[in-house]
Amino acid sequence: MSARDRILAKLRGARPAEPLAHPDPAPHYAARARNESKAERLARFRTGIEGFHAEVHISTDADWPALLARLCVAKGVGTLLFGAQTPAGRRLEPATFVGTTLRPWAGQVEDLKADLFHKVDAGFTQTRGAIAETGSLILWSSADEPRTLSLVPPIHFALLDAASIHPSFYDAMVSENWAGGLPTNALLISGPSKTADIQQTLAYGAHGPKELIVLVINAEGDLQ
Repeated sequence: MSARDRILAKLRGARPAEPLAHPDPAPHYAARARNESKAERLARFRTGIEGFHAEVHISTDADWPALLARLCVAKGVGTLLFGAQTPAGRRLEPATFVGTTLRPWAGQVEDLKADLFHKVDAGFTQTRGAIAETGSLILWSSADEPRTLSLVPPIHFALLDAASIHPSFYDAMVSENWAGGLPTNALLISGPSKTADIQQTLAYGAHGPKELIVLVINAEGDLQ
């Protein structure tokens, strides 16, 4: 018998007769439930993500496109790349963005690579939700809104519905039935890109967006 066969035989012999039962995490998270209001979840999320150098701006569903246009002016954004076929993308009007060119995502990454790294100043995406516990945004990429929009341009603008902020990552997975199907890429973003060297010196914007700017909508009426 070869060494390989002996190793495999030992592994098969050590295999339990019945599959091991997976622990149920529900009781653990139920005991930690805070029963927060939407305003409290938003406050906890905001504290977390701002602690990682992100900006948060509160707006309304009606006003956020104008706010985005003003922020583009303030940040000196010459070109904003976005998913034109998404619900949020359809609301961006070129006439509102004085001094900023709206560029719809079109084509393959390979065709856009040079412009992505050298000509596009900012990317704009929707978000699926957020996590209050860690101050993280949840993004599910798609053909209309690929992950490149949030990972390459120097500035990332993200639109967040306050009603979709979950207390924890577990709550997000359960309430949205992530077990039923996931996209090719699910992103959790907690601030601009960052890295650290061997001396533990933290640097922001080293290999991705230098700024993360979150526009929160549907928070009105529940912030008292």
